[in-house]
Amino acid sequence: MSRTFKLAVLAASVMAAAPAAQAFEAGDFVIRAGVAHVAPDDSSESITVGGAPLLGPGVDSKVTVDANSQLGIRATYMVANHIGIGVLGATPFKHDINGGGDISSDVKLGETKHLPPTLTLQYFPMHSASAFQPYAGVGVNYTTFFEEKTTDNLNGALGVASSELELEDSVGVALELGMDYMLSENFGLNAAIWWADLNTDATVKVFDGAGSFLAETDEFDVEIDPMVYMVGFTYKF
Repeated sequence: MSRTFKLAVLAASVMAAAPAAQAFEAGDFVIRAGVAHVAPDDSSESITVGGAPLLGPGVDSKVTVDANSQLGIRATYMVANHIGIGVLGATPFKHDINGGGDISSDVKLGETKHLPPTLTLQYFPMHSASAFQPYAGVGVNYTTFFEEKTTDNLNGALGVASSELELEDSVGVALELGMDYMLSENFGLNAAIWWADLNTDATVKVFDGAGSFLAETDEFDVEIDPMVYMVGFTYKF
């Protein structure tokens, strides 16, 4: 019997005796953390007061929303070998709200922060022993806005002393694609992408120098519909 054949038999025996390293299986908790980048695919209705353009006749007043990156934290509980329940969280995202339409996009009109908790049902097609674990998910996103502010740029354009921005919370469909690559039994790398149907109804109230209410814009729709990209680390326990 050749030396090579003996080594091959020995290696096969060791592999057969060793327990298979399970990547994801029913009952596992999977935690992922990394950088999450929100890139809005934004558009808005024209801003009007009583049906008239906000900044006067012939001026199409709209807004755009810029991108932002924060710490993303996600968790999955595997309810079965191929099925998981995923939750997405993050530190608060902060977005500048800029001019649109006939207003220069370089003009900052306001800012806001938001939190986007998202719940998804995830499907993992690979065998639980595979180190490479792609997945897809569908679920619901709830986005809550807070610390909305306007800027002196907007107040100056309106000719008022101060103003307030209000954004309603959003509920919409969320889709995700991602992959984990396990470097060991418990530790791995992750990359994922989401799309969320995220729309908010906005209003702006304006006040004079004494703080007295002057007027309120008509409610206008702002579609943010962001793509969210995340890369980071995976820990399973």
